[in-house]
Amino acid sequence: MRIYRLATTILPRHPQRRRWLQAGTALAAGLCPVFARVARASAHEAPARLAFVNTHTSERLDIVYREGGRYLPDALAAIDRVLRDHRTDDVRPMDPRLLDLLSEIRTNLDASQPFHVISGYRSPASNAKLAAASDGVARHSLHLEGRAIDIRVPGRTLDAVRRCAISMGGGGVGFYPRSDFVHVDTGRVRTW
Repeated sequence: MRIYRLATTILPRHPQRRRWLQAGTALAAGLCPVFARVARASAHEAPARLAFVNTHTSERLDIVYREGGRYLPDALAAIDRVLRDHRTDDVRPMDPRLLDLLSEIRTNLDASQPFHVISGYRSPASNAKLAAASDGVARHSLHLEGRAIDIRVPGRTLDAVRRCAISMGGGGVGFYPRSDFVHVDTGRVRTW
C-alpha cells in the first residue's frame, strides 16, 4: 500500500492513473512468488553434465559444468579447452547459454553418448581461411564469439538432432548432412 500512496503523490493526475497503479501493483505482487520459485528451483536443480569428443584432437571430456544454479569456473575452463580452435590452439570462453542449450538437447534426445564436436571456437585466422575456401562458412560466424558449435550425436540421426535443436528455440540451427553435422548457436532464431 505504501508504494501505491507514494506513486499517487509522484504521478500526475490522470483519469486512469488509479487503474494503472492497481494493475501494476497486482502484477508485481503476482510475479514475486514466480521469481521466488525460479530462484529456489535453480538453487536445487540437478547438476548439469556435458560430455564431448573433439573429432580433430580425440580429446574427451565428461564434466558437471553447472551445479546449484551456478556455473563452475574450472569446468567451464575445461570445456573451453576441449572446444578450442584445433588449428591454432586458441581458446576462448564458450557461451554458457550454448552449453545449457546442448544440455537440453542431450536430455531431450535421451542421449548418453558424448557430443562429437566438429567445430567449437574458431579463431579469426581459421574462420577467414575456411570462409575463403567455402561458401558455407560465414565471415562473421558466431564460432568466432564462442556462441556456436557443430556436432553429431552418436546413436541419433542428424535429422533428429536438427529437429530437437529447432524445437529448443534457443538460436540458429544449420543442417549439413553432406558434412555430417548440425550447427547450433545462440544467435537469433533461424534455420538453414
